[in-house]
Amino acid sequence: MKNIMTITARDSDTVNRLLDIWESAVRATHLFLTERDFESLIPEVKQAILSITHLYCFCDENGTKKGFIGIEDNKIEMLFVHASARGKGIGKKLINYVVQNLDAKYVDVNEQNTQGVGFYNYLGCKVIGRSEFDEQGRPFPILHFKINRP
Repeated sequence: MKNIMTITARDSDTVNRLLDIWESAVRATHLFLTERDFESLIPEVKQAILSITHLYCFCDENGTKKGFIGIEDNKIEMLFVHASARGKGIGKKLINYVVQNLDAKYVDVNEQNTQGVGFYNYLGCKVIGRSEFDEQGRPFPILHFKINRP
């Protein structure tokens, strides 16, 4: 797909643009987070962007990054679409790309992120488990989804 590109250079400009996308997406969807929660997540997200094995972005016709997805093994570890670009099929295109090209099979979603949960339900993903805490031990329940191939 011509709009999806591998992110190889993780220079400060690229990382900052991805953090902008992340912030916009999280502020629009993770309404359960406090400002303190949000601020504490920034260094973790930056480190994840720098270290994740497979990182792809969706760019518009002008080359502007509008969303990104990160994969480790066969699991989607991050998927964020800028709030201004939501509802245009970008998330679905990114997921289809990694399912078809990287055999992505799983994704975790904060249970309190009702928009995210609805998105994965809409795609036909099935909940296969639930955890009371996120991977860092915070009290944010996580739903574990299995992705159905498109």
